[in-house]
Amino acid sequence: MQPLERLRQNIQSVFYGRPEVITHLLVGVLARGHVLIEDVPGVGKTVLARALAKSLNCQFNRIQLTPDLLPADIIGVSVFNQEKQTFEFKPGPIFANIVLADEINRTTPRTQSSLLEAMNDASVSIDSQTMSLPKPFMVVATQNPFEFEGTYFLPENQLDRFLLRIQLGYPRRDREMAILTEQPGRHKLDALEPVISTDEIIALQGRAAQVKVDQVLLEYLMDIVEATRRHEMLHTGLSPRGSLALMQAVQALALVNQRDYVTPDDIKELVVPVCSHRVITKAYISNGDISTAQRIMQEILQSVPCPL
Repeated sequence: MQPLERLRQNIQSVFYGRPEVITHLLVGVLARGHVLIEDVPGVGKTVLARALAKSLNCQFNRIQLTPDLLPADIIGVSVFNQEKQTFEFKPGPIFANIVLADEINRTTPRTQSSLLEAMNDASVSIDSQTMSLPKPFMVVATQNPFEFEGTYFLPENQLDRFLLRIQLGYPRRDREMAILTEQPGRHKLDALEPVISTDEIIALQGRAAQVKVDQVLLEYLMDIVEATRRHEMLHTGLSPRGSLALMQAVQALALVNQRDYVTPDDIKELVVPVCSHRVITKAYISNGDISTAQRIMQEILQSVPCPL
C-alpha cells in the first residue's frame, strides 16, 4: 500500500467526517503548509489534528490559546541556571513537528504574532538568536467562526500564512451513527499507531514540488488570480504569495491522488480553500462582513474558462 494511502486510512479509522477534509489536510502536509480549521465546536477538529500527528512518527504539541497566554508561553524562555551561572533556553510547545493551536482567535494579537515567524520561516527568534524548528513543521489551528465574545480576528497577514482554510461540516447520518456507537475519539485515538515516518514525509514533500504543471494550466491558474484583482466586489485580490500557494497546493493534491501531473480539477477543487481567506471584500472593508469571500471565489471559478 502506498504511504499516503496508509496515512489516509489510519486517519479515517478515527475521524468519521467528510473524506475530502482528510485529503485537504494531506495537501497541507505535502505542500509544507499550515491549515486553519474553522467550524463550530464538536465536529472533530481536535480529533482530526491529533489523528494526523499520531499517524506520523513525530512530535506533537497542543497549545490551548487563551487571552492571558504570552508569546514566551509558545516560543519558550531563557532561565538562569544557578549551578552553571548561565542562561539556558527552555523551548516552548512550538518546537514540535505538528502543533495544534486550538482556538487561535481566543488569544491576543501579540501572542498570535508570535506564531507568524514560526509559520513563515520555520524558525523563531529569541535573545538575538534564531532557532530552527524541527522538520517537517506544520501548524494546524482551529477557531469557531460564530463566536465573537472574547475573541480577536486574525489579521490578514496571519491568515495569509495558512495554506488552506477548511470547514469540516457535519458528518453524514450513517457516519454520525458510527460515532455514537464506536466513539472513536475516546476508544480508538489513543491506540492509534504511526504508519509513516518523518523522513518519508520529507521525501514526499520533495516529490510534490516536482509534480508537473502544464503551461496551459499555469495560464488557467493565472487567469483566476488576475480575475480576483479585477473583481468589482473585491478590495484586494490574490497576491503573488497567494498564486504560489495555489500552485503548490494543486501539486500536492495531484500527488495525494497518485499522479505526477496536475489536472484542471485539482485547481477547481482548491481555489476556494486556498484563496478565499487571502482576498479582502469591499463588504468587509465597509461593515466587517466576512461571509462573501467564498461565494465570490466560486463565481470567479465559474466565470474563468477552463482550458480542458
